[in-house]
Amino acid sequence: MGQIERGLERALRTRPIPSSAEARLRFLLTTHRGSTRRVATVLGVSQRTVQRWVTKKSGARRPPGPLQVRAIEEAVLARWQPRIRARRRAQAEAEGFVFHTRARFGLAAPAGSSDDPRVRWITQALPGEVARELFAARDAGAGEQQQTVILARALGHAYFREWGRRAHGLQVSFSDVDFADFSIG
Repeated sequence: MGQIERGLERALRTRPIPSSAEARLRFLLTTHRGSTRRVATVLGVSQRTVQRWVTKKSGARRPPGPLQVRAIEEAVLARWQPRIRARRRAQAEAEGFVFHTRARFGLAAPAGSSDDPRVRWITQALPGEVARELFAARDAGAGEQQQTVILARALGHAYFREWGRRAHGLQVSFSDVDFADFSIG
């Protein structure tokens, strides 16, 4: 998961996901009404394995391995705050969002201009069309590169060309993203 994907996920949540594997397992058990069988099916392990992970007896308790910790995290992310995520996504698609980033920007401009890539801090409000395009690309399984192209095009129009008022024909490249945060509403 790249910086843009992580930023989108953070923007859609209002509370952080549980941080420990035990807390995540408790959340999954609550989501599945306490059924270790359902949680085991979701995680692709046996019911007995889930029971060993959540038992209160210290001698019988076994922590999940690294692969299982990743599977638990993915299962929790998929089920964390579904209605809030849908509402915030709809709000971003309707009203737009503010994009905060620190990345390397290069410009392809007419001769005589300074088009060498350099690191910039940018905070820019972007319209709902960009949010719709980003979410559609993410839903279609687009990678970080395609999402970067979408954001570079939007930042080029909004930030560098000031919504079409200057620098006509300027092309923006966007790479080496240090962080990408989105503010919705």
